[in-house]
Amino acid sequence: MKPVDKILITGASGFIGGFLVEEALKRGYEVWAGVRSHSSRRHLQDERIRFIELDYAHEKELDDQLKAFAQENGGWRYVIHNAGLTKTTDKALFYEVNAENTRRFMEGLARHCPPEKFLLMSSLSSCGIGDETGFTPIKLTDPQTPNTDYGKSKLLAENYLRQQHAFPYVILRPTGVYGPGEKDYFLEIKSIQQGLDLAVGKIPQRITFIYVKDLARVALSALEKEDIRNREYFVADGDVHTDASFARLVQELLHKKRVLHARVPLPLVYTACVFSEKIGRLFHKSMTLNSDKYQILKQRNWICDITPLQQDLGFQAEYPLRKGLEECISWYKQEGWL
Repeated sequence: MKPVDKILITGASGFIGGFLVEEALKRGYEVWAGVRSHSSRRHLQDERIRFIELDYAHEKELDDQLKAFAQENGGWRYVIHNAGLTKTTDKALFYEVNAENTRRFMEGLARHCPPEKFLLMSSLSSCGIGDETGFTPIKLTDPQTPNTDYGKSKLLAENYLRQQHAFPYVILRPTGVYGPGEKDYFLEIKSIQQGLDLAVGKIPQRITFIYVKDLARVALSALEKEDIRNREYFVADGDVHTDASFARLVQELLHKKRVLHARVPLPLVYTACVFSEKIGRLFHKSMTLNSDKYQILKQRNWICDITPLQQDLGFQAEYPLRKGLEECISWYKQEGWL
């Protein structure tokens, strides 16, 4: 009997991580969920899941953990590094968690159990501002000039991965990821349900999306396809929307007859983000609105070129936005969020 391939998925207790675990189980892998000791395992209840606690912040402890695993289990065939930080009151933590933890993790893997392939879950934010006049898609060949600390930290992690030679890699840069359990888009959906839609800026944002199940499918397929080595991809469903059309679609799916749609000037949004960030620092709480979030809200063009993904993986989204939102809203209602 052929031994089952092992896969490690870090950040497994998070929104995206849980769906990566689900997809890997569906494909028959022996799934190891990388978690922290205090991470919630609420969505990791499948009895087939195996757990490993990894101390990314301390090199010796992490080294010992990986060495012990390799001696007992022989390492993983694939690794998906999905662990990361998206909000913090201390900007330095973006670089420590998203970049330096990644570097320490890769160096430990290289020493003790280099995988057949390593996939880094990065972000479209690592690219920075796109064309905001002609709205041409951001391309893989465009220079990466991120304008947020989050984006800069993800780019640094990407560069660490490119510089190593211990194992081949794949870098995925998803656009706006939504799905059951996601909290930021949920806040907008809930606001629309309550009758209010506040869009940012005079010029509508061009926005793109990827449903979390499609993203998980892309990640596993990219690992499994032998000739995809040392490659980078944007991940989106292929459609382009505006902030206004997104809000109208949510309103339609919620069967909400009356919603006040208004556009808030950027200076007011900036003030709100700065104030929210100060409140967050005061109470040591990561806030949805902050100075990094302002740059994201300010950016008008989130269109990216997924032609390489379509060509190399034959990718076609199973969940266009309407279908994804229908499933997502249904989940929010079942769980009592809406």
